[in-house]
Amino acid sequence: MGLRENAAAAAGRTLTDGEQAADETAPEQFAPAPDPMADYEPGDDDPEMVPVHVAWLRVRREIRAIAKGETYNQSGTRFNFRGVDTVVNVFGPVTLKHGVHVMPTEVTATYGEKTTKNGGKMRECSVAVTWTIMGPKGDTLTLQTMGEALDTADKSTTKAQSVALRTLLLSFGLTPTHDTEPDADRHERGADPVRSAASYRDEILESGTSRQRMAQINYEIKQVGLYEASVVNEVGDEEKLGAFLYRIGQERFAGGGQ
Repeated sequence: MGLRENAAAAAGRTLTDGEQAADETAPEQFAPAPDPMADYEPGDDDPEMVPVHVAWLRVRREIRAIAKGETYNQSGTRFNFRGVDTVVNVFGPVTLKHGVHVMPTEVTATYGEKTTKNGGKMRECSVAVTWTIMGPKGDTLTLQTMGEALDTADKSTTKAQSVALRTLLLSFGLTPTHDTEPDADRHERGADPVRSAASYRDEILESGTSRQRMAQINYEIKQVGLYEASVVNEVGDEEKLGAFLYRIGQERFAGGGQ
């Protein structure tokens, strides 16, 4: 019994011949949605129509690794890193080849303000970005990453989203650096000669030794077991090297000097 007949029965009547004819010619109420890929004919350069997880696996197979080829060297801090432009330049052509789309579908941002050591103001932005990874067949994966950035102008949001994108590509791609471990390099070269406690004492006494270098010396003498070694200080008395370093540092930098 159709919808019209059910409605008529509930009202205590039957359908007329005209109503029955209209009901018989009415279109199906729950016809399946048309398949957008039904008439698709792949071109010579189109990716193979595989599920999204297979397409992403093919992306990973091609990229293999991205080295930390960029260097940050400011304010006494130095390290190597993989910048967002480098990562996107590597992933972009490969995802295009395999029909993979990376799309931000939701961005939630929070803001704050930071003060630099010189008294300047910087805007801090933290974002949570929801990403949709779409494969060549239109099926999708949903992922989320975080990003944080500081900027003195109006670019903290853009920077934070760039960090979130880099995190997505490197983390979801499990992209290694293939850089050699620093310890491995040291072992291949052989052990570096250990400095004497007296040579550290002389460097500590030099007026040009900076606060940053003093902190590094503190780390070094602990690593090589010289922190408790005795040295002859500037007045001819014996003093533990670690205590000597601390005392000289306090005397030299008590006023906040560098």
